[in-house]
Amino acid sequence: MALWVIAFAATNALADALPPSTWVGLKSLPRQGRTAIFALAVDPSNSQRLIAGNSEGTLLRSTDGASTWTSVHAGKAALTTIAFSPFNSGFVVAGTRGSGGLVSRDGGSTWVVATGLEGRQVRVFSFSLTIVAAGTDKGVFVSQDGSSWQQSGLANRSIDALAVTAIHVPVHLVAGSDGPLTAGTVPMFQSVDGGLNWSTLSPAVSGTFVVKLVAGPLPPVGDTRPVVAGTNAGLFASTDNAASFVALSGGSVLPSTDYTQIAFITDHHDRFYAASDGGGSGAGGLWRTNDGGQSFGSLVPPMRSITALAVSNDESPFLYVATFRPSDHVAALWVYRDTGGTPQGPTVSPTSAASGGRTSRPLGSSVFDILTWSQTPYIGLGLGALAVVLLALLANARGRRR
Repeated sequence: MALWVIAFAATNALADALPPSTWVGLKSLPRQGRTAIFALAVDPSNSQRLIAGNSEGTLLRSTDGASTWTSVHAGKAALTTIAFSPFNSGFVVAGTRGSGGLVSRDGGSTWVVATGLEGRQVRVFSFSLTIVAAGTDKGVFVSQDGSSWQQSGLANRSIDALAVTAIHVPVHLVAGSDGPLTAGTVPMFQSVDGGLNWSTLSPAVSGTFVVKLVAGPLPPVGDTRPVVAGTNAGLFASTDNAASFVALSGGSVLPSTDYTQIAFITDHHDRFYAASDGGGSGAGGLWRTNDGGQSFGSLVPPMRSITALAVSNDESPFLYVATFRPSDHVAALWVYRDTGGTPQGPTVSPTSAASGGRTSRPLGSSVFDILTWSQTPYIGLGLGALAVVLLALLANARGRRR
C-alpha cells in the first residue's frame, strides 16, 4: 500500500507541478543522436503515458510525462509514426521507414511485427470503429485488428496523409499523395467504402503534395466532420468531406509554409493546433485556433521547427513537442500545459551539449516546491506507511532472534 501511494504521487507530481501556459524543457530522448524526432504519441486515456521512436529504431515508453524513458522494442529502421487508437484502450500502432509496422495491445509495453506491411514505409495511421488504415509508399493498407494487413488501393501512389472522416460503416477515407501531379492539382483521393474503391478529388488547394490530413470531432449540428489539410504550401479546411477547401494560411493570419502537424482539442470541432517545421525556411512554429481557423494565436515554441506533436485528451491539454534546430542539429523535447494563458518561454534554449536537457529549474528542485506540491500529503502518507512496515519487519526480525 505504501509503495502504491508513493508511485501514484510520483506519477502525478509532474502534471501538478507544471506551470500553466509555460514551456518546460524535458530530457533528451535516449540515443536520439543529432537527428529530428518524428514519432511521438500520448495515450488518450493517460496524459502522462507516451511512446516515442528514436533514430536507432528503438521504441521508448514513458509513464511519467517524458521525465524517464524505458526501451520497449529494439528495431533497426527509423520510426516514422506512432498512433494510439481513440476507440480501443491500449491499442497502439507504429510505422517504420522500410520495415513495415508494429502493433501493441497493452499500451506500448510489448510489441509484435504486423504482417502484410513488410518492407513498406509506413507514414500514417487512421482509425475507424471497424478498421485501421495505413498510408504507405505503396498505397493504402487496411486491417481489422492491426496485426494482419491487406493492400487496399492506390498501390501506385506514395501516401503521406490519411484521415477517416466517417468512422461508422460505410467508412469514408481521404488520402493525400506526394505525386505525381495530375493536371497541376494536389493529389488527393477518397473512398466511401472503407478502401475498396477510390476516386480522385480535385480541391483548390495550393502546394505540390499533402503532408497531413486530420478529421476533427462532429460539430453539434450536422453529421460531417471538419477536415484540416496541411500541404507543403499552406493550411486548409473543409466542411464537406474534402470536396472543397478554404485557405487558413496566407496574409497576416498564418505563414504560407508546410504544415506537418495538426491535432484537435478533445471533442471540440473548432479548436485545434497546427504546427510546421518550416521546411528549412525558418517559418515554422505552433499555432492554436479556438474558432475553426478564423483566427490563430502563436504558442511561441522555444524552437520554431516542430517535427512532432502529441496532444493529450484534456480540456487543458498537455502538448508534448519535438523540435529540431538545423543550424547545430539539436533535437529537443518540450512539454506545455495549455491553459489558455499567454505563452511563457523557458529562460534559455537547449544547447548542442544539452541536446534538449531541462532548461528551466527542475520541477520540485527545492524544499519549497516539494512542500507546495498537491501530492505532498500522499507522499507523506506513503512514507509514513512505509515506516510502519519497516518497523514491523524490524520487530519481527528481533523476535525471531530471541
